[in-house]
Amino acid sequence: MELHEYTQYDAVGLAGLVARGEVTSAELTAAARAATAAVNPRINAVVESWPAEDAPVPGSTPLAGVPFLIKDLAVSMRGKRVELGSRLAAGNVAGQDSFLMRRLRRAGLVTLGRTATPEFAYSTTTEPVLYGATRNPWDLTRTPGGSSGGSAAAVAAGITPLAHATDAAGSIRVPASSTGLFGLKPTRGRVSLGPDADEVFNGLAVHGGLSRTVRDSAALLDLIQGPETGDPYFAERPHRPYLEEIARDPGRLRVGLVTTPWSGREVEPAVRAATLAAARLLESLGHRVEVATVDLGVHWEEFVLANARLWSANLVRWMDGFAEAFGRPVDESTVEPEMLASYAWGRTVSGPEFVHALEVRNRVARAIGAQFGARSGDRSAGGRDLLLTPTLPEIPVPLGTYGRGAEEADGLGWLEHLFHRSPFTAAFNVAGTPAMSVPLASDPDTGLPIGVQFAAGYGREDLLFRLAAQLEKAAPWADRRPAVWAGTPRPA
Repeated sequence: MELHEYTQYDAVGLAGLVARGEVTSAELTAAARAATAAVNPRINAVVESWPAEDAPVPGSTPLAGVPFLIKDLAVSMRGKRVELGSRLAAGNVAGQDSFLMRRLRRAGLVTLGRTATPEFAYSTTTEPVLYGATRNPWDLTRTPGGSSGGSAAAVAAGITPLAHATDAAGSIRVPASSTGLFGLKPTRGRVSLGPDADEVFNGLAVHGGLSRTVRDSAALLDLIQGPETGDPYFAERPHRPYLEEIARDPGRLRVGLVTTPWSGREVEPAVRAATLAAARLLESLGHRVEVATVDLGVHWEEFVLANARLWSANLVRWMDGFAEAFGRPVDESTVEPEMLASYAWGRTVSGPEFVHALEVRNRVARAIGAQFGARSGDRSAGGRDLLLTPTLPEIPVPLGTYGRGAEEADGLGWLEHLFHRSPFTAAFNVAGTPAMSVPLASDPDTGLPIGVQFAAGYGREDLLFRLAAQLEKAAPWADRRPAVWAGTPRPA
């Protein structure tokens, strides 16, 4: 299969070719490897490639036979390295498959390698010291976002049509917005994080994926969702497969429009214009959009402080564990300045302060949850079906923008900086509610993609998928191509 042909299809489309015998999984794997060779030297998205395992049974699932990539964090593949983008964990090899990896295998996805992540996923840009910066296929001088920046860059450049991602404060939606992809953060408890963890960052982090089409993300979530033995909680099973939901009419939705982040940060004019254009598109489709004021439940400063305590305390445990396992020091020789500062600050977090952070998580979850109606359709609780916001307040920034230097590194200050860069996304992680970034616009001056965010009540991925499919049909985006694209024919 030629590259220009391979990159024309999404994952469901490629699986259909395999199911009908028009192409083999091995041919798709060869095409994905050729795509990697063609573009990865320029974008640095894939940090390690692996030999393909046994070919899946054709047609066994909607994604069987499709090349796939996993993020270098939170999902383990037996016998393969998982290094969390850190020199401290360099050479770490997984002793077993995680629950998610088992489901990816059963889905028939052919996992060919791992993608770049910032150190310990603790950033919304992907510029780790361990493997170097990942570049945005739309503009190689810009960030692809993070922390799933490697997966986003790989999918956006056509290496694979779909890739694994995680999201603890926006790490699916931020890179989706930055690279022109569709990215949905599932509900807390939708996908198991076991067996090595019951929850990551105290329930803030979830597994998901990044894709060029809505149906690919729907198919992936169908195949990986559901509880596993020992999970501390799980979301109610969906009423029907998400692949069926995308064919259903979302009905007339009531949408709350928010254009100013809780931090009060100014939103760039192009981003604001894109969000207002999305609101007008919704209205043209018959939905009701009204300006909303959303109570976060706490002041912004308290919200950021609580997140910093949860994040940094968890970071201390991760780093101490790797330091002990490999006999390495936790210092500037193994850890980046911002992470070292976050580690030092995390060691000062007391037990009562940590519990207070969990109390803040509860207040935010109650406040955000109150914005939405009940699953039955009764809107009396909050009167809205969805919230619409920008995904990011700015277009993708140049690489190096986040660098602050060892002398300026400050644990609390680093998280304040990250949340300043992405003030719209983290609230829905704290609340545990699903949210998605939809690539509806581009910056008129640079051509860089701009995503808008939709958030729903707990367990309502079905509603998000229905709307996403409607928007995809009304304002198609899958045929937009970045400057670096694996399917571009080479000159004769």
